[in-house]
Amino acid sequence: MTETTNVSLGPVHDLLAGKGYAVSEAGENALTIQDVETGVSIQGVLEGEILFFSLLCMTTPAQRLTEQVMRKMLGAENGISTSYFQLYDAPNGEVAVTLNNFCKLQGLGADDEDDILSCVSFLLADVVHAKQLIGADLAG
Repeated sequence: MTETTNVSLGPVHDLLAGKGYAVSEAGENALTIQDVETGVSIQGVLEGEILFFSLLCMTTPAQRLTEQVMRKMLGAENGISTSYFQLYDAPNGEVAVTLNNFCKLQGLGADDEDDILSCVSFLLADVVHAKQLIGADLAG
């Protein structure tokens, strides 16, 4: 049997705000985290002990997601080793392309704080690379 830890978003909110991010509640167990320098926003959702992060890279017409683009996104050597892509249906036949990451929270100690800050910083770095990698292929 595994021991469960009661984790809440309050300390996560405080940690990120203390590091200079604009943080707001986005619903039950959800935060919006904005990098104040770039304006890029990340959604954070706590499910049990797992904190999921998602960042919208771009929205594009579905027909632009060609095999070539998908190979770039899924390629092991695409330069995005800390995050992963997901695709979501969007209105009007478009697809939202997101970058995602997650961490397991155990007691909100120093290790968890490092994990949280790493996830956020990796996503912010990866989105720049992702837009360079596939942005031209998905742009109009």
